[in-house]
Amino acid sequence: MKHYGKRTEDKIFAAPDPSGSGRVLAVELSIAEQTLLVLRELADAGGIGPGKVLVVGVSTSEVAGARIGTGGALEVAEQLLSGVREAAEQFGFSPVYQCCEHLNRAIVMERSLLEQLGLTEVSAVPIPGAGGSMGAAAYRAMTDPVLAETVQAHAGIDIGETLIGMHLRRVAVPFRPSLRYIGEARVNAAYTRPPLIGGERAVYRKQEESGSKLCD
Repeated sequence: MKHYGKRTEDKIFAAPDPSGSGRVLAVELSIAEQTLLVLRELADAGGIGPGKVLVVGVSTSEVAGARIGTGGALEVAEQLLSGVREAAEQFGFSPVYQCCEHLNRAIVMERSLLEQLGLTEVSAVPIPGAGGSMGAAAYRAMTDPVLAETVQAHAGIDIGETLIGMHLRRVAVPFRPSLRYIGEARVNAAYTRPPLIGGERAVYRKQEESGSKLCD
C-alpha cells in the first residue's frame, strides 16, 4: 500500500512497540488510517452515530499531490473508502459520497437510504472522468447504489477542498481535526446543530422549572 505525501510531521504518531519492549515508536499512518483518525475525532465531537448521515467530499488528485481534477486515482479512493467504512462500522453513521462538478455534485448512497430519507434520485453512473474517482469507487462498492440530487447531512469531511457545504444541514459548526492533511490534501470538517431560535429569554437546555417571565 502506498503512503502519499511529504507532510510526515502531520502523520507520525506515537505507538507502543509491538515487540513488547515497552518503547514508544513513531509510526506513519496509511491513507486509510489517516481517514479513520479524522472521522473518529469528528464523530466524537459532533455525536455522529446511528441515524446520522455524513457526507464525504474528496479530491483524490489532491491526496496524491496533484491539482484537483488533474490526477484522480481509484487506488487512492479505495484506501480512503476503507477508512470511511471502518469509521462508519464503529460509530454507526451512514456515509454518502459527493461526486464532482460534472455530475452537479450529486451524492452516491445506498438506495435504501435514499428511500428512507425521501430524496430525489438522479440518473447517472459516476466514473473517474465524470463523477470523480471517489464517487466511482463508492458506487462500485455499494450493494444497490443510486445518486441523490442533494442531501442534508449531519456532518461532513472535505478532503482536498472540494466544497461540501451545499450538502450540510444548518447550522454548520467547523471542526478542526488534529490531522490537517490526508496525503497531500488539506482536510476540513464540520458537524451541524439545529438553529437556535428565540430572543434574550429563550432557553436552550431543559429546566426543571420555567422562568418567572411569561410569553402569553
